[in-house]
Amino acid sequence: MIKRLGIKLIYTLEMIRFSHSIFALPFALAALVFAADGLPPLKTVGLIILAMITARNTAMAFNRFADAKIDAKNPRTANRHIPRGSLSRGFVLGFAIINGALFIWIAGLFNPLAFKLSPVALAIIYFYSYTKRFTHFTQLFLGLSLAIAPIGAWIALRGTVELFPILLGLAVMFWVAGFDIFYATQDYHFDKSEGLKSLVVRLGIANALITAKFFHILSMTFFLTIGIVYHLNLFYLTTVMLMGTFLAFEHHLVRPNDLSKVNTAFFTLNGMVGILYLAGTIVTVITAV
Repeated sequence: MIKRLGIKLIYTLEMIRFSHSIFALPFALAALVFAADGLPPLKTVGLIILAMITARNTAMAFNRFADAKIDAKNPRTANRHIPRGSLSRGFVLGFAIINGALFIWIAGLFNPLAFKLSPVALAIIYFYSYTKRFTHFTQLFLGLSLAIAPIGAWIALRGTVELFPILLGLAVMFWVAGFDIFYATQDYHFDKSEGLKSLVVRLGIANALITAKFFHILSMTFFLTIGIVYHLNLFYLTTVMLMGTFLAFEHHLVRPNDLSKVNTAFFTLNGMVGILYLAGTIVTVITAV
């Protein structure tokens, strides 16, 4: 019994792919630093991290639940935990619901606005999992799902919705939409044959990669706008320029006739972008005091 539970726990941790939290978590923490005008209390940081973990858990679990039949047909995803029978759909849905409830509870520890908006955040996260069935803009919906992270962190600390986190959320949204186009190129032929929708299916791989460049230019524009509007120092502007360099390198790696480096561009470089922004944020705020 204990061994079975241990195996199920291992499978669950594999399923949620906690390592992918590196995409949203740095921006949530960066928003927290900006909202605090310095280093926030450790208790607040801890609660934000817990909120991000539960949000990530419920998002990944619900996505696997919703896509179980599609994943079973796709050779790239057929070995995921539900299709291969390691975890049941009922267990995965239950895991998503429990984590969603924990997320709402943690949001309530911050302030009334965070609590009231937490179900809205979950609704957006859950809704994304179905977008590939009816809209080609699924990459933008994924971007919106992660854009919630910095906006939510700001609201958690200040209890208000302001322009700063919205600009940061937009920057994150287009950054995510751009790199998710890279990821979606792997399933272009399968998605097209199954009638699933995405910008890659709608535009074709070559034009979709051009669109990814446009999204990343928009993302960098929003990051730079934050620095200009709020008179942030040279450390911030240098950070954004370095992020732009990483994104440019991603586009150099992924080409219509060579998708072999998609995973490097998708995970490694984008993970570095998030960490770089958080580090730059901390230095910017500390040196501005």
